[in-house]
Amino acid sequence: MELLLRLLAAHVILLALSYSFVYCYDPSPLQDFCVAANETNRVFVNGKVCKDPKSVTANDFSYSGLNIPGNTTSFMGSNVTTVNVNKIPGLNTLGVSFARLDFAREGLIPPHIHPRASEILMVTKGTLLVGFVSSNQDNNRLFSKVLRTGDVFVFPIGLIHFQMNIGRTRAVAFAGFGSQNPGTITIADAVFGSSPSIPREVLAKAFQLEANLVRFLQIVYGPALWS
Repeated sequence: MELLLRLLAAHVILLALSYSFVYCYDPSPLQDFCVAANETNRVFVNGKVCKDPKSVTANDFSYSGLNIPGNTTSFMGSNVTTVNVNKIPGLNTLGVSFARLDFAREGLIPPHIHPRASEILMVTKGTLLVGFVSSNQDNNRLFSKVLRTGDVFVFPIGLIHFQMNIGRTRAVAFAGFGSQNPGTITIADAVFGSSPSIPREVLAKAFQLEANLVRFLQIVYGPALWS
């Protein structure tokens, strides 16, 4: 009987541990919803201050406009329309968000990471070359694929990834994220466009580049060029 009880206790502990790991990185809600209040004078951690539930309406859970093509006249020829907690207050604490990705011909969303979310992407128009790179411990392997209309691809949390239009027409995709605010760090912008700048000797040695080339890249990606 004692052995049976020990086995049962061990089983319960394992179930509890496995259950705790299935949640997203965002905090789990302890109520039906916690619609974000438009307040900036209060401290918050991993979320936003909740509205009074009695003042919540259906509008807090909706957003319109993803049917409108994004402006792809930028240098990269791409545009991302994000729908996160700042667009839909009702996403607060729910651990999800969404985006529309528009690409001109040869348009690119350059290598970047989402520090707080995995991403699942579906192509609705055109042809995209997509891929991600695994971590150092996996020898930085590239996982890449050509996607066409209706195809889906997943990018694991925190890994460098990219999407490029290789078709003859504009391309459109939609992406879901496992966080209300996944965040984006574009690698080139962060490395060569930081403010203040990373010392040139650091970047020159890290990337095995001449100091003058590092200086050029810092001018190209620096905030002054885009302001």
